[in-house]
Amino acid sequence: MLVRPPFEEPDVPLFFDVLYEDDDVLALDKPAGLPVHPSATYHKNTLTYLLRQRFGENAPQIAHRLDRETSGLLLCGRTRAAERELKNSFENRRVRKRYLAIVRGVLPEDTGKIELPIDRAREGLHILMEVTPQGEGYPALTRYRVVARKEDSTLVALAPQSGRQHQLRVHLSALGFPIIGDKLYGPEGPEPFMDYIETGMTDALRGRLGHDRQALHAYELEFMHPARGEPMTLRAPLASDLARLWGESLNSATFASASAC
Repeated sequence: MLVRPPFEEPDVPLFFDVLYEDDDVLALDKPAGLPVHPSATYHKNTLTYLLRQRFGENAPQIAHRLDRETSGLLLCGRTRAAERELKNSFENRRVRKRYLAIVRGVLPEDTGKIELPIDRAREGLHILMEVTPQGEGYPALTRYRVVARKEDSTLVALAPQSGRQHQLRVHLSALGFPIIGDKLYGPEGPEPFMDYIETGMTDALRGRLGHDRQALHAYELEFMHPARGEPMTLRAPLASDLARLWGESLNSATFASASAC
């Protein structure tokens, strides 16, 4: 008889903070490291499962996605009608999204845009995306605004105008300012990702990456309330690990420019 060993999921943060809640909308602050949906690797250690645990059978339904390593604001519909309306708003680009990232190097321009087509990489890992020559790939546009600078890094607000996979990470890497901690699109390409799969996070790998995870945070969403039809703006404070990574005080006035991106 074939006996399979018990399935053990990797440890993840098993919590989330509620930022806003009414009869139709639930807005969460997702911690970095918590997967949103089940996969071959994660089942119970997911946000979907945590929502069912807290709310039961009629748990709020997640309206969009965030990468496992990305922290920040995530919207859910508390009714089927609200879920459908929110998902439709995301799919039709009626939601304005703003992220915060800490990148390697000092961006010279205070504002700008990155307009480079993106497609799945022709070589290498199947999850990799890449910038393609003009006329090929899928159109992709990212607007950015510098929030703060240090000697060797920049805190930047990002407003994706399209929704390509890994868009912000690929665009910033192509510009020459990759996100700190990015295991796929940093200065070494995907080599740190392969090392992470082999060894997990080690001190040596953390030193190469600059941080345990990609320094990317979903900061702000502007959308129409799915039932009341009123404009709403919600924000998730910069994750504590990224605030420590930045290492300098950041006040509300500093973040005001992020919303203008």
